[in-house]
Amino acid sequence: MASRKFSDYMSEWLYGKDGYYATYKNIGKSGDFYTAVSTSKFFGGTIAKHIISLVDEGFLKEDGVVCEIGAHHGYFLADIIEFIYTLRPKLLDSLKFVIIERFDALQEFQKNYFKESFGDVVSLTHYKSLSELKCENAFFIANEIFDAFPCELYFKGKSARVDGHEVIFDLDDKWVKNKAQKYHKDRGEIAIGYEEFALSMASACKKFEFISFDYGEMQARPDFSLRVYAKHEVIPFFLTENEDEKINKEELFAKFDITYDVTFAHVKDAYEEAGVEFIELKAQMSALVEMGILELLEILKANVEEKLYKQELEKVKILIMPNFLGERFKMIRFRKK
Repeated sequence: MASRKFSDYMSEWLYGKDGYYATYKNIGKSGDFYTAVSTSKFFGGTIAKHIISLVDEGFLKEDGVVCEIGAHHGYFLADIIEFIYTLRPKLLDSLKFVIIERFDALQEFQKNYFKESFGDVVSLTHYKSLSELKCENAFFIANEIFDAFPCELYFKGKSARVDGHEVIFDLDDKWVKNKAQKYHKDRGEIAIGYEEFALSMASACKKFEFISFDYGEMQARPDFSLRVYAKHEVIPFFLTENEDEKINKEELFAKFDITYDVTFAHVKDAYEEAGVEFIELKAQMSALVEMGILELLEILKANVEEKLYKQELEKVKILIMPNFLGERFKMIRFRKK
């Protein structure tokens, strides 16, 4: 394997021909990691409630586009649709549902899942990239997308290249260095592609709201957060010298997920440079409560047996309790008016 920039190495790991995301992977108990989507349907339900509120306030038209980016198995958008049907069924006749998915195999899986779930009641449109979509009015949603952008690794003025699977910090990259200085990092990950992504979304739609959930903070971490998830084990990419034999990058490459903490200031700047307004960044816990997850639980409590309600309540607790996903994950929200 020839020497290359770390971002190219990570891109191949995740999105190459045999990359981690190129084929369908289980997420949840039988997979490598949990997400909010795999935890509870009420995650999608809360977004559905929020979409309905956007229609009611007049921001999203009844014939607007609801678009998920990077949907993996399609469960999230399907959960959203299921709750729209429960809460405001007539919107299913007018809203347009779209998934942006680059991989043909995942598109096929999503189409089959929607067919099994909804038959011909729901029409789903696929695009390979945002640049293919042109619409007047939309709601965009993504879960854990910004931590899946390839990144460069930076350490005290130098960027990394990878020779075989060995990381060497000896490249001079002005763009990376400028970003590192802007976000006060002397080491860590510098994401590649946020600027292009924000511009492509701004070009795809005239008026939209975009919400994304990810693990990270507004300000950059002062160290490396790069890690691999393998069967629910978190393996730091950089270990101390005595631990180094525990991580075999060649064995992990493309077989397991690799990710890092998002610097939301970088996401915010990318969108503002694209002419999109930053609305807020807040803990997933606060965001879901404000968007109505507790009201949805009350509806459930009034309509099902106590045992089923308690089962769902325990799942929702994982989404909103600070010691689970509630505080560690953040919601970032933007609007183009």
